[in-house]
Amino acid sequence: MNHFMILAVLLPLGTCYTSYSQQESVVFPVTYLNISKDLDLQRLLVEWDVVKSAHDAELAMSFEIQVRRTDEATTVWTEFHNVTLDKLRKPLHWTWDSDIPLECMSHAVRIRSKAEASKIWSKWSLWETVPGLDNSNRSGPQIFPKEKFLAEGSDITLCCIGGKGQTIKEFSVYPTVDVLKHTNSQVRLLTVENLSHDKGSNIHFYCYDENGQLHQAAFFVGKPPDTPKDFSCHTQDMKRVTCTWREAETYLYGRNSPRYTLSKTSSPKIALCKASCSKQCSCSWDIGHQRIWNVTVTVENPLGKKTATHVFDVNHRMYPTAPFQVWEDCTDTEITLHWNYENSGIELFCQTEVLQPDGKVELCSCVFQHNSSVADSRRVTVRGLQPYTEYRARVRCGAAEHFWRWSEWSQPLTARTKEGTPSGKLDIWREITPVLGGRTVTLFWKQTPSFQANGKIISYEVTWKKIEDGSKPESISFSSVYNSTRIFIDNHSYRISIMAKNNVNFSLPSVLIISRATNNSTEELKEGQVNGTDDGIFISWEPRSIYDSYIIDWCNFPRLQPCDLQWKRFAPNTSSAVISSGESQTNILSDCAAVLQAMVAFVPGVRYKFCIYGSIANRASLLEKKIGYLRELPPRLDPIVRKVDLNYNSVTLSWDSYLTNESEPGFVRGYHVYVSPVQGNCNLKGSKKHILSDESELCKYTIENPEEKRYTVKHLMPNTKYKIVVKAFTGGGETPITDFRYIDTPCNSNILYFVFLVVIVPTLVAAICHWKMKWVKECCCPAIPSPNKSKVLSFKEFKIDSEKVMKINDCLPDVLATDSDAEVQKLRPVTWSSLSSISSEDKIDGHNSSWIYPSENVVRDFPPTPTHQTHTCFENFAYSSPLEAESDPYHIPETLEAGRTNQAVMLYQPQCYLDIFHEDAASTAREIAERKNSLRYISQTDIRCLGERL
Repeated sequence: MNHFMILAVLLPLGTCYTSYSQQESVVFPVTYLNISKDLDLQRLLVEWDVVKSAHDAELAMSFEIQVRRTDEATTVWTEFHNVTLDKLRKPLHWTWDSDIPLECMSHAVRIRSKAEASKIWSKWSLWETVPGLDNSNRSGPQIFPKEKFLAEGSDITLCCIGGKGQTIKEFSVYPTVDVLKHTNSQVRLLTVENLSHDKGSNIHFYCYDENGQLHQAAFFVGKPPDTPKDFSCHTQDMKRVTCTWREAETYLYGRNSPRYTLSKTSSPKIALCKASCSKQCSCSWDIGHQRIWNVTVTVENPLGKKTATHVFDVNHRMYPTAPFQVWEDCTDTEITLHWNYENSGIELFCQTEVLQPDGKVELCSCVFQHNSSVADSRRVTVRGLQPYTEYRARVRCGAAEHFWRWSEWSQPLTARTKEGTPSGKLDIWREITPVLGGRTVTLFWKQTPSFQANGKIISYEVTWKKIEDGSKPESISFSSVYNSTRIFIDNHSYRISIMAKNNVNFSLPSVLIISRATNNSTEELKEGQVNGTDDGIFISWEPRSIYDSYIIDWCNFPRLQPCDLQWKRFAPNTSSAVISSGESQTNILSDCAAVLQAMVAFVPGVRYKFCIYGSIANRASLLEKKIGYLRELPPRLDPIVRKVDLNYNSVTLSWDSYLTNESEPGFVRGYHVYVSPVQGNCNLKGSKKHILSDESELCKYTIENPEEKRYTVKHLMPNTKYKIVVKAFTGGGETPITDFRYIDTPCNSNILYFVFLVVIVPTLVAAICHWKMKWVKECCCPAIPSPNKSKVLSFKEFKIDSEKVMKINDCLPDVLATDSDAEVQKLRPVTWSSLSSISSEDKIDGHNSSWIYPSENVVRDFPPTPTHQTHTCFENFAYSSPLEAESDPYHIPETLEAGRTNQAVMLYQPQCYLDIFHEDAASTAREIAERKNSLRYISQTDIRCLGERL
């Protein structure tokens, strides 16, 4: 039992192993291969089969398919195709889309196979070729593909095949686009990428062979149709349905334009209607008794086809026709509109639109019941309108039940309400001029935004009455073309009223009180200055609590008569305003308001005068006066310089007072004085630099007082030519500098005096001194005698080098100088030149001394004396020498030895003498010997050499 079970299990396993082993080692080659082509789709159709055993085994097979072209050595396409075979032995199929037209050249296909469980491929099948037209017998060149329509944005490759045995010479396209060319001798390929209609919806290709034969082809570039947009259907009379949609651009026109077909979705081949397209596409058909519809619109052109489907209930797609024959009935505040419309058998909901003159729109809606008449009349009344006002009205309707869409508007109707009593009051003002016996009052009036004429104004009525005595009023009527009048009144108070009248009634009166004239002369109000802005002229005033309003008046043309007086009222809590000329004219002539406002606009450079009034109970009082410009301009004229006072370093300019009347284009704020030397730039102290248009430089001085008429320019250079000009300036600046006045500064006389003192006088003195040179020399520099010319030095036996030497005993000293020992010790090591500052001087007589003490060892006794004794000792380097020291019996040995040792320091020892002729000369020889070193003799002839001999 167990053995049979084991055999039963092993037998199937062995069979499976045998089969699997066979699959691994057995190949299943392709036994059948066939190729065809679909030229419309430019597609290769491949069909093949394998041996029967593979089908019987239901093997999973892999096939490698290769495609090549006859003129190319390499394979152009390789693809693996996996399939599981079945026992029905159906052939296998595969398709390949060519990137070039199949007509251009022959294509070949081969296939090999293997079981998926195997690693061994079968042998390749033979190449199966589908021929192209490159091998056909043709008489001339041809272009492929043949289709004439190309999709925008796509790429296309075309080929031109020459005739049999002929080569292609040229293959081109127009208009010129970027192309890729592939050529051989007989077939030329041309690839155009990203086709576009920008250069035209038609593209032409031209092909020439070597014989000059031409073949051309035209292609249309466009877009495939898009799905219809805004596809919807409606009815206007519940009998016929119209479907509409929006057409998309395809760039294909004429017979190639999109074709639309509308049909039931359930019967697409049966068209309900033929569509027509202008601004939008539409298609209509009779609906009979059917209310629910499912329709499809199909759009197609040579490049493709699209569809759109719409399902609707006719009862919910009611789109009424527009009302017609609209007319009106009017009162002064109401308009009743009437209209007709085609009866659709349903209840309608209608809406009336009334356009008011100010642009506001008023809508009025109402519901109308259905009746059996073919053409029914409906009406609606619009209330609350303004009298004598023009309105534009129109009507539209929609289904009251299952509202879907409004109908189109009816043709607009223009209607005017009837006249009514004027509402509001006129705005009035006056101008009072004193005359002999009274006053002339010029009255002005205008319509304000609060005034409603409610009709056509035909006249104005002016009434005036004296207030004090209750006299009968006077009145006068004027045509509507007037807006001012002039009346004469005396010096009493008057009440003046003005009313407007239309064809219905008068308006409410506007009242003005003219106060009694007084003889009290009041001080003239000072005129304040105001400034212009981008929007007008800004005016401010001091508010007073007693007034209920303020009025400002001015003239639009202050230089003309009449000046076109204007005025404007302000609330009591207002204290400033921006006045724009022409703003009060907009109600006078509405059709010409814009033109009039442009004509009376404030002009730059024109001075305007504003009067500010406070009003209480219709009685006005003048409060302030203002003058100003919209924008100041430079002065027309420059100040006239009448006087020029010149100095060597300054100039004083004087000019006439500048005219500041109403004709001036601005308020004169001051003056500028410009100065510059004719040669070079200006850098005067206290000035600012000013650069002209020609880049020349001026010095600028500013005078901010317009009343100033004199100015002095300082720090000028003498004897220099300057150019100078005086300019007045306003808030608008000054005129360009064109003309200069030239001045020449005189020379500086102080400099001449200084030159005279410094140059001329010393020159004269020097000349005189040179003329009297000998006399000057004798007076200032007397001659100094030379010791070489003295008779004392006539001997020849004493010389040092080349100089003669005089002995001490051969002459008498001229000066005796006494120094203390301390001074001597301090001066000796430094310099002997300090001997000139001697402490005391004593002169000796011209007598010869009879007492000479040659040695300090010789001591003599003298009689004592009570008087002070003077001992003198002198030395003279010129008289000392080693020779003299040796031959002199009076020199001491120590001194001689010292002289030999250091001749540069001390050439001889001082000799001591006793002046016996002096009254204080009595002294002992010992005292003389003790003080011999404290007395020195300085020679007059050789004192200049002391420093050198030291």
